[in-house]
Amino acid sequence: MASAGKIEELERRRIEARGENRKEKQHSKGKLTAWERINLLFDSGTFIETDRFLQHRCNYFGMAERKKEGDGVIAGYGRVNGRTVCAYAQDFTVFGGSVSEMNAGKISNIQKKSLQMMVPIVGLFDSGGARVQEGIQSLSGHGEIFFNNVKASGKVPQISAIMGSCAGGASYSPALTDFILMVEGTGNMCITGPKVVREAIGEVASLEELGGTKVHSSVSGMADMVAKDDAECIEYIKKLLCFLPGNFRDMPLRSNCVDYTAEKEKRIGSILPESNRRVFDVHGLIECLADDGSVFEMKEKYARNIVTTFARIAGRAVGIVANQSLEKAGCIDIDAADKAARFIRICDSFNIPLVNLVDVPGFYPGKDQERRGIIRHGAKMLYAYGEAAVPKITVIVRKGYGGAYLAMCSKELGADMVYAWPEAEMAVMGAKAAIEVLYKKVPQEEKTERIREYEGQFLNPYEAAHMGYVDEVITPEETRGRIIRVLESMEVRTADKMFHGNIPL
Repeated sequence: MASAGKIEELERRRIEARGENRKEKQHSKGKLTAWERINLLFDSGTFIETDRFLQHRCNYFGMAERKKEGDGVIAGYGRVNGRTVCAYAQDFTVFGGSVSEMNAGKISNIQKKSLQMMVPIVGLFDSGGARVQEGIQSLSGHGEIFFNNVKASGKVPQISAIMGSCAGGASYSPALTDFILMVEGTGNMCITGPKVVREAIGEVASLEELGGTKVHSSVSGMADMVAKDDAECIEYIKKLLCFLPGNFRDMPLRSNCVDYTAEKEKRIGSILPESNRRVFDVHGLIECLADDGSVFEMKEKYARNIVTTFARIAGRAVGIVANQSLEKAGCIDIDAADKAARFIRICDSFNIPLVNLVDVPGFYPGKDQERRGIIRHGAKMLYAYGEAAVPKITVIVRKGYGGAYLAMCSKELGADMVYAWPEAEMAVMGAKAAIEVLYKKVPQEEKTERIREYEGQFLNPYEAAHMGYVDEVITPEETRGRIIRVLESMEVRTADKMFHGNIPL
């Protein structure tokens, strides 16, 4: 039997590892402690900690006398909504959450554990970056974490939550994962901080301007979601996990509770404006197709001309890609192409069927787009759809012009079913532009007649249906039912699935 002194020593070390005496430091900054975040994430009493008493072994700059149990990171596994998940949480109250050789090894161990168990892994980031006192040893630790991120890519879901600082090279680990969530006001992520930027190039910028939530949610596109506080961020993580399987060979869980307001099926018929030149909010259409309360949008504020969202249809998880005519008339530009391609590959990695809602007049034109490589970026969408092996259902709601029509998953790009609404138009370009190309030298009266002729010939869904490019012309009210039937008939086969990583686009 252990002596009383040994038991007291163990309890002292446990208290130190939990950081109970350091709570106020975090709370004063509007942040929860690492342990509070872990306890919010995992089902009560299920978390199993690994490497609890790990310490650094650095002897430089007086570090030999400065050691803490756990060395600034918590790692382990347990149950989240009843499913096994691995996680690690950086503790900013210990050496600023800085990454040392040893705590990087602790993170690396739980990364490897997630691959051994084939379960998702969640990283809760709150760190000043590499531990300066350790020099290259800390950098080596970062490199090992990055390597494990890549090895896990496309095999198990990887979710990063930026709940405090994520500075320097450490920001590359979240960039290598599948999803990044940020907490407003406390979360920031940048390669180079304000002081170094000022010294290096003379530019004055605040931390928020360099890497705050506004920058990453609407300009850089790094953040998939922004939460108002730590608790909401944890709730978002739990909801996101509900759409994802444990690994690339599993299927997403189907919800047994399906709520669908019957009135929505009737409302869908009145969504489109009378004129096809008028814009409409595609979110209304998505809401009408999805189960009540199931829509969970990614990168909502970034590249708003395309919408990428998870949802459930009759309980099944789906990924929806939709053109948004409210922004840039729904044209696909560089940012929209990157956003969509990334989402498509995530869905394909984790066996989530794709529903594509098409209303696209083309790729966004202009010198800026061409010089920045719209051809290369647009090709990412073509590649992603062509590679995706999950069921793909395309609904041509209104316009589908030119290469952008193909880029929204036409039959040629692997769509399993293509439906079109009666208002659908599919052609190389609009009627007026086409006639200007074909009959640019004829009188205006003849051009007007030719435009009417072109519209009658091509700007309807039946010409495409006659040629087999569209499987069926359906009413808006029939759309949800058709999607449900296809999803029921085309279960994803995972036994012989081709694996691919989820490279950052």
